[in-house]
Amino acid sequence: MKRTILSALTVLVASAAIAPVAAAVEPASFNIQEARLEALDSRTKNSVHKLRIEHLNNQTKAIEDIQATRLEALDARTKAVDNIQEARLNALDARTKNSVHKLRLEHLNNQTKAVEDIQAARLDALDARTKAVDNIQEARLDELDARTKCIR
Repeated sequence: MKRTILSALTVLVASAAIAPVAAAVEPASFNIQEARLEALDSRTKNSVHKLRIEHLNNQTKAIEDIQATRLEALDARTKAVDNIQEARLNALDARTKNSVHKLRLEHLNNQTKAVEDIQAARLDALDARTKAVDNIQEARLDELDARTKCIR
């Protein structure tokens, strides 16, 4: 028993003597491990951060490409619609011009016919007057001839 107590006491004294040295060494090794862990975390964070940034940049570029393609398609559709509407407007203008031209021509033809009808009516009236004057003059001439024959 003495021996056990003496062994225990020796271990206790040795532990007490070594404890400050062990405590001083342990935090240093713990600090080294902590520094290594922080460095590893930092590298991992940087790598993950770089990968995330690269991924986001790729997504942004893909979105920009898609939007540019959509914009080009929209511009092409808009241009096609503009071309179709311009063609429709030109066709409508041509039809309107043709319709207006036809209406004008029809109006001019109607005016020409009306003028011709008026002139024909005037000519008929003038012919009738002329015939009436001729008839009157012929009657007068006949009357004058009859008087002249009577006087002779």
